[in-house]
Amino acid sequence: MALIDCASWKPEGSEFVFAYRYPQTNLSTYTQLVVHESQEAFLFSKGQLMGKFGPGKHTLDTENLPLLRNLFGIPFGGKNPFTAEVWIVNKLYPTNLDWRISNINVLDTDFGAYIPLKANGQYGVNVENSEKFLIKMVGTKNVFTARDMQSQAQGEFASKSKSAIVQFMTGNNVGFMGISAHLDMLSEYIKSSITDFWKEYGLCLNKFYINEIAVDDSTPEGNKILNALANRSSQAISGHSWQQEQMFAVANNAVEQMGNAQGGNGLIAGLMAMNMIGGGNGAGLGVGMMQPHGNPGSFQPGGAQQQGYMGNMGSTPMQQNQSRPREIYCANCSKKHLTTERFCPHCGSEYNPCPNCGSDNPKNARRCVSCGTQLYGGASSCCPNCGAQLSHGAKFCPNCGAQQAVVGGNCCSRCGAVLPDGVKFCPQCGMAR
Repeated sequence: MALIDCASWKPEGSEFVFAYRYPQTNLSTYTQLVVHESQEAFLFSKGQLMGKFGPGKHTLDTENLPLLRNLFGIPFGGKNPFTAEVWIVNKLYPTNLDWRISNINVLDTDFGAYIPLKANGQYGVNVENSEKFLIKMVGTKNVFTARDMQSQAQGEFASKSKSAIVQFMTGNNVGFMGISAHLDMLSEYIKSSITDFWKEYGLCLNKFYINEIAVDDSTPEGNKILNALANRSSQAISGHSWQQEQMFAVANNAVEQMGNAQGGNGLIAGLMAMNMIGGGNGAGLGVGMMQPHGNPGSFQPGGAQQQGYMGNMGSTPMQQNQSRPREIYCANCSKKHLTTERFCPHCGSEYNPCPNCGSDNPKNARRCVSCGTQLYGGASSCCPNCGAQLSHGAKFCPNCGAQQAVVGGNCCSRCGAVLPDGVKFCPQCGMAR
């Protein structure tokens, strides 16, 4: 076979090549080895390293390679053939090598639950110790590319990177919602933890950074968390709560049943659904949509305990939640104030609550603007004993059976209190007689 007169290599193609083995092995002591800048060449024969060469032009003679005389018995001088492998290592480093890892389970400090995360970014490495790199990573391959390097190191690289991310987030009490503000610090932390890993293969990690950390949507749990976070953001922007969203969903379902079902079953199912939302009185849907937070509060018109306006349907939401004040919207200025405040702190308007849901109403309103309950100023009054609504002329309360003092018009049309003779205003609520 013909002897090689000159051996050299210039990288070609778009893929980055870390190491290249010259295809011909028939050399002689007259063979010229050309090593370009940022390259380093090695000669291996019979499993031994015969020599290494830096940038420049080299003659492979016994003066440069004294092992030739020991391995092949080649005397000094003359054109002597021998067999050897020429390896050329590229010591440049690619500008951007992509990396990505997934299924990083982190006990998130924001939510107090495990969240599956994924991360991606870029890094750059170059060959620092060529001999170690050829022996430990390249092995018997003829061409060793960046893709080969990433594939071979992926398992250990991913394991160490995952551990570093979890340690950083846990040790610094950083949750998923705030991790984007710490990507620079996290990148440096991960880089310092995996530098020794690359050194074991003769490589130097020059740069490492993270582009993104996000919820891993490749798992069912991740998809549920993404949907929950999207709903949470939507609720925060629109100003509604999770409970109110569920109310809307149930109400829509009830309407569909009322419209699609045959006979009376759809209507019955819809009413049952609305009744469940409203706590038994069928009016809770409007309450949930109109009021900003929680359940109705403890304000009682005229200082009297209010009973359910539907009497036989049980206690009202106002009765069930008297110990918990909440925020309502002022009917005059539309700003929020507590149900424990008799007058709006923003405009001074007197709080005129609905006996069922506690929403504020205009003074002349006949029905509640939130739940539609008949108000005291309209066509009915209330029992002074239990607070249940009465129709005009009723002699007995349909809820508690108490006799009503309505003879001669001596009952307040607003709160039902008995009015002494000669008074012009109700001593309980201030309603004009």
